Amino acid sequence: MDFYQGKTVLVTGAAGFIGSHLCDALLANGAKVIGLDNFISGRADNIAHIKNHPNFTFIEADVNQGFSTLNSQLSTLDLVFHLASPASPPGYQAHPVETYLVNSYGTHLLLTYLKEKHPTARFLFASTSEIYGDPLEHPQKETYFGNVNPNGIRSMYDEAKRLGETVCGVFLRSFNMDTRIIRIFNTYGPRMDPNDGRSLVEFCVRMLKNEPITLYGDGKQTRSYCFVSDLVAGISLFMASPDCRGETVNLGNPQEQSMLDLVHMIEAQLGKKATLQYKEARADDPRRRQPDISKAKTLLNWVPQVKIEAGLKETLAYFASLG
Repeated sequence: MDFYQGKTVLVTGAAGFIGSHLCDALLANGAKVIGLDNFISGRADNIAHIKNHPNFTFIEADVNQGFSTLNSQLSTLDLVFHLASPASPPGYQAHPVETYLVNSYGTHLLLTYLKEKHPTARFLFASTSEIYGDPLEHPQKETYFGNVNPNGIRSMYDEAKRLGETVCGVFLRSFNMDTRIIRIFNTYGPRMDPNDGRSLVEFCVRMLKNEPITLYGDGKQTRSYCFVSDLVAGISLFMASPDCRGETVNLGNPQEQSMLDLVHMIEAQLGKKATLQYKEARADDPRRRQPDISKAKTLLNWVPQVKIEAGLKETLAYFASLG
């Protein structure tokens, strides 16, 4: 994509699952990329292959500590992708303070830094479908305000993402900054942490190890799974578009799967049956999750391309390669 040629780009959460794939795409499109991560949930292995790339610089740092380290390295900065945050329930529940800070105060610090040093830079905030909570609207449009428990066991993530969106809106309206918000629905693919605890990861890893799979509730709760290459393509188009300043867009695959459907798909890929065990439904776990991507289709001409069968094959091969 010609837009990124020669641009200086900051990616927070660069060693994360999505962040590392985004760095790959930006470098392939000719950008100079500064990756920032503190490895709370990111992994050094995810960026080992680009560590010595001539257009990649990595800074181990915490977004919540400010950006004095950037001042000496950046004379220009064109684009910022703010992806830093634990993203799985076990991850953000293990680091609740860091999670609510990086998505709220960290977003404020980043935008304050840009306002003072690089006021023309575009800023993209990686929000989440979790801002919709356990939705009363289905599928979820960007206009839906959500049904979120403000003090539940997932609120350090859900509500912090909602506040991060608020911060973006303030800097857009009050300080004329170019802020953009994506709401990421469930995404999967190589480089996911095999220990991150999300359902798709657990199902894949446990079946590869011939271990039983735990389903919470009746297993009929749904998610919509987007392969990581499709998500990165949508993110890239959204940041590059001259018409998306101030916009909020859902990015995800609208093909809805129940947890049981997902198990059966993995069984088909591996050619074996899973052993299932059921436990009580988890608190504040959304019953249904499906994006309405009409806005992304209209603004970006974007639709996911990778079928879940193909994506699962690649994801399972990755987990198998880890032993």
